[in-house]
Amino acid sequence: MNVSSRETTQYVSHFILMGFPSRPEMQLLYFGLFSVAYALTLMGNTAIVCAVRWDQRLHTPMYILLGNFSLLEICYVTTTVPNMLANFLSTSKSISFVSCFAQFYFFFSLGCDEGFYLCIMAFDRYLAICRPLHYPRIMTKQLYTGLVIFGWSCGFVLFLTPVVLISQLPFCGPNIIDHFMCDPVPLMTLSCSEDTTTQLIYSTFNAIFMFGTFLFILCSYALVILAVLKMSSAASKRKAFSTCASHLTVVTLFFGSVTVMYISPGSGRPVEVQKIVALFYSVITPLCNPLIYSLRNKEMKNALRKVFGTEIPVHKT
Repeated sequence: MNVSSRETTQYVSHFILMGFPSRPEMQLLYFGLFSVAYALTLMGNTAIVCAVRWDQRLHTPMYILLGNFSLLEICYVTTTVPNMLANFLSTSKSISFVSCFAQFYFFFSLGCDEGFYLCIMAFDRYLAICRPLHYPRIMTKQLYTGLVIFGWSCGFVLFLTPVVLISQLPFCGPNIIDHFMCDPVPLMTLSCSEDTTTQLIYSTFNAIFMFGTFLFILCSYALVILAVLKMSSAASKRKAFSTCASHLTVVTLFFGSVTVMYISPGSGRPVEVQKIVALFYSVITPLCNPLIYSLRNKEMKNALRKVFGTEIPVHKT
């Protein structure tokens, strides 16, 4: 049985990504809408990266982490959206076996890195607000450089195991994925044999990662809120809450949608609901993040004006 499974696996050389089946004119409309969303995502996040890179006032751990997070968002959204746009104009909508699992690996590794970066940013806010006098001594260049490297690399290391396990499942047909990307949930349902061990390992991995990172962020901000409430100055309280509000909004968007999708794969949710939730965290959230971080941050707004050549002089009174 094992020999025949391995032999039949050879015949699945590609998958068909159904995406959003509809009339040709609707496919063109989707192509236009998502092209605009992708372009705005690239421009917004690139603007933040450039602002952090070129404005000396933003060469602090908080903004360096934000710049890396925006660069991560650019990589994250690029793993799926260009292929989705190509499929809107394609009749075959096929993706090779290797390309499918490469997309799976990079998309979810970068998503995992996002979770770690949100933890690192929460830790930075905790130190800045709860340990302000010790912050320069603790958050040294060596430490935040190590945190940046950790944030970029950890997801690629950890997500190697789930990808290898799922890629070893026997795929002997059908090869149609009712999704716009190579998502692990529909991939596992296409396997010829139901491997409950792989599903359990995958679900456990997701649960530990999401609950662990979310609990870390929750504890960090619980301590931050307690510290802010003890502040005597109303202006200091407003500034602290304003700084944390942007990060908490991104945390809610990211963990809310991802938790709904991946804690229990194969839980029987309608396919269309799965696509909409996946669309939210893979396209909408990266589009919103630059707005969330820039609109509530005076230093970032000034840096962006400088990048675009529209800096408004500030007169001290």
